[in-house]
Amino acid sequence: MKACESCADRVNIGCHHKQMPVISRAIGLLFIYLPILTLPFVITSAYLTYFSLKLVGAENVKKWSDFLPARASHRYDLKNQITMDGSFKFSMAQSKLFWILNCTWYCPVSVGLFEWHAYLVKVVENWWCPFTHDRKNSYTDGAIDQSFWHIYPEEKAKLHEDDKTNPIFTADPEA
Repeated sequence: MKACESCADRVNIGCHHKQMPVISRAIGLLFIYLPILTLPFVITSAYLTYFSLKLVGAENVKKWSDFLPARASHRYDLKNQITMDGSFKFSMAQSKLFWILNCTWYCPVSVGLFEWHAYLVKVVENWWCPFTHDRKNSYTDGAIDQSFWHIYPEEKAKLHEDDKTNPIFTADPEA
């Protein structure tokens, strides 16, 4: 059995990378960094979602910083950052600054931003739409005390029994 075949639940990338043409890898690298251009729009969208929740009364909403790793948890700094042997003279892989910017700023900040935005959208979904579907159980990290529908007894009565008591959008299912 090949190494990649044993990883059924993983993305297979390392076992194919060296076989990819250099031009393909170069374009792939470019595509990794082009989304930097979209970050201002994602940041704006996330903050609009955050403030919309605050304006409708939400408390204890997590902030972007809650999704970022502590700076002290990073293994390397500019002094001890390891680098790779480059495949050509001006390869960025040989630069300590490249790895610091990539691995302590771009990647964790981007992952944190998208995780925070996904969390906020789940909170919004749970607030406005307390209707169960086959992916709703993945929204537990955006659990709320009660949905918009639950705060109005006459509207709550219209909900399916499972929606009335779902702990994702009902902190007290008996109430």
